[in-house]
Amino acid sequence: MSDIIQLLPDAVANQIAAGEVVQRPASAVKELVENAIDAGADKIQLIIKDAGKSLIQVIDNGCGMSLTDARMCFERHATSKIRKADDLFAIRTMGFRGEAMASIAAIAQVELKTRRHEDELGSCITIEGSEVISQEPCAANTGTSISVKNLFYNTPARRNFLKSNPVEMRHIIDEFQRVALAHPQIFFTLHHDSQEVYHLPGSTLKQRIVHLFGNNYNQRLVPVEEDTTIIKLRGFVGKPEFARKTRGEQFFFVNNRFIRDSYLNHAVTTAFEELLPDDCFPFYVLFIDIDPSKIDINVHPTKTEIKYQDEKAIYAIIRSAVKRSLGRYNITPSLDFDQENSIEHLITPKPLEEIIAPTISFNPNFNPFANKEEKPKQEHPFLRDSGGYKKDPIPQNWDTLYEISKKETLFQHEIHEEKTIAVDEQDVSKPSERQLFQIHNRFILSQIKSGFMLINQQAAHERILYERFLLQLQNHSGVSQQSLFPQSVTLNGADFELLKELLPDIRALGFDIREFGKNTVVVEGIPAELNNVGELELLEHLLEGFKNNLAILKLDKRDNLARSLARNGAIKTGTRLSLEEMNQLIDQLFACESPNQALNGKPVISTFTMNELIERFEK
Repeated sequence: MSDIIQLLPDAVANQIAAGEVVQRPASAVKELVENAIDAGADKIQLIIKDAGKSLIQVIDNGCGMSLTDARMCFERHATSKIRKADDLFAIRTMGFRGEAMASIAAIAQVELKTRRHEDELGSCITIEGSEVISQEPCAANTGTSISVKNLFYNTPARRNFLKSNPVEMRHIIDEFQRVALAHPQIFFTLHHDSQEVYHLPGSTLKQRIVHLFGNNYNQRLVPVEEDTTIIKLRGFVGKPEFARKTRGEQFFFVNNRFIRDSYLNHAVTTAFEELLPDDCFPFYVLFIDIDPSKIDINVHPTKTEIKYQDEKAIYAIIRSAVKRSLGRYNITPSLDFDQENSIEHLITPKPLEEIIAPTISFNPNFNPFANKEEKPKQEHPFLRDSGGYKKDPIPQNWDTLYEISKKETLFQHEIHEEKTIAVDEQDVSKPSERQLFQIHNRFILSQIKSGFMLINQQAAHERILYERFLLQLQNHSGVSQQSLFPQSVTLNGADFELLKELLPDIRALGFDIREFGKNTVVVEGIPAELNNVGELELLEHLLEGFKNNLAILKLDKRDNLARSLARNGAIKTGTRLSLEEMNQLIDQLFACESPNQALNGKPVISTFTMNELIERFEK
């Protein structure tokens, strides 16, 4: 029997390695930009076409490469970063494995132009699928320019699984933001389809954060700084009131390398205990400087995972440093009765001759029992179809509502083990026959034949809006409430790309939005059901909810959009409702296809029977 084990050809081995190193266009962007940083560049240009599918070009003014180095950089495990095994424990560069260039060249058409400062001519190399097409001297600027064209052209299965351009562009922006945050002293630019997305001159870390995420972040940042024998910690955390319900704006850097670490993330979130709700996540950009011999970054090809020698000590340092910074900048409430400017020091007694006796004026003919015209109460915006309605005043015979009615209602119910019901539309009694009460501005109580039922008002309204928005998305029938003064809204780069992807469906819901320059849109109208919500707040919460649902529930786009908008537009717990509003809520709820299923899967309605009530009093 002949031997069957053979060495794979280099081209095949490179394609296999590319499966881990280059998962999508954003992966190639990360590797190329990090190489430019390692080359000592202080100016890096990133040019993208077709979300990286057609072109990824990185131009830097770094040290450049010789003719031999330019050819060698495309070989597997060829690197200038390390020489021996001990160098793995002293790595300060971004790359070191020597796999990125070989992997990219195996699945794309690559053109490399490079020149060192001391050379008169540079080198130009063209490679397709690991095969060198040409290599010749050329005129080139100092530094390196790498163009990656037609990514995955020879692996069609991988190319077909790429997402839409807006989705892939969001991933590219995420990688770009991480590198730009880690190196605020470097001048970065990003162009997509001939439009400038980012123009980031060298600056401080705080200025870089503001340039990337918007001017409103200037007032949201709390500095964090701690110097210990184990690590040096620096960076910023966001104030609690600006926390979001989605992850994505949490950045950890170890020796300027972006990492993902749920353990260290937990250290930050525990520092915000009692300052944030359970479903909110704070903003932070934190840098850890640590001795490279105390960590291992050779865990995964993407180099986003790190092993530490003393993980618990690092956890404790981060938690205490963040907590102390929040307290130092008066984010956490504190009482200090020893302060010099306490209330006792603010009161200075006056001499007796300067004290003037107070005078009080009154009406001697005032009769507190005289009839007075009641002031009209301010209307409260609530459930709307295409417009609003006027509420009825509180009925004069309100006290009779507390009497137990002897009439049989038209509710037909089914009692399950969880005491939940699903009521058909024909089983709902007429509004004039209902006896409704609101409990703690949270639940609506309605009497039924066998007892009573409780309706969660927020969950009910979410279900109503969700089904309404789904229908509008299918029929493109959303009604828009035009704004008297159109509002311009500026978003960060990633959210702007997401909004462009969702724009056709958002318009179908009743939004009247058009693009207006760099990362900016003009909102000229919003859905009529939500005309009591501000444009900026509505858009930010809509995109935030969409990203959160995408990460957790893996919903399709339209279902996700309807769910997110319904959660943001629904009445909240604590909202007081009139009798007419409660009646309209019940009518619309029982007209839904699934009236007893909340968006989180829990019941909307719970029933309590008379037998259960009697048993409670007979115990």
